[in-house]
Amino acid sequence: MGLWNFLKGAGKSLVGGDDTPDAEALKQEVHELGLDAEGLDITVEGDTVKVTGEAASQEMREKVILAVGNVEGVSAVEDNVSGPEPVFHTVEKGDTLWAIATKTLGNGSRYTEIFEANRPMLKDPDLIYPGQVLRIPQDG
Repeated sequence: MGLWNFLKGAGKSLVGGDDTPDAEALKQEVHELGLDAEGLDITVEGDTVKVTGEAASQEMREKVILAVGNVEGVSAVEDNVSGPEPVFHTVEKGDTLWAIATKTLGNGSRYTEIFEANRPMLKDPDLIYPGQVLRIPQDG
């Protein structure tokens, strides 16, 4: 459980401008990405998205957090779902998946693990942007 910060002015635009999308638009985004949000409730308060309930898996929990957080107009996601603390990395200017893998996993050639851990939100390992938040897969 935690509060995850996102760059409000970056990410996929669902409504245009810095307006925060409503819960239905975010649920539709999660659905369109093919993520299993069964058991999760998504609500919006101001520019903060709240995710509550019971996730199908830790992976789905983390992907839903990122799917709703990496949307233009969202500045934070409050995660009230039980489970281990997710490990995320915020992309900085000049970052590549190789550099992120070196920093977080100790080996740049493990960048494909980060790419796969962030699919379907990432469609190309070379298309990441500053402010984007990525899942860092954990062993076990």
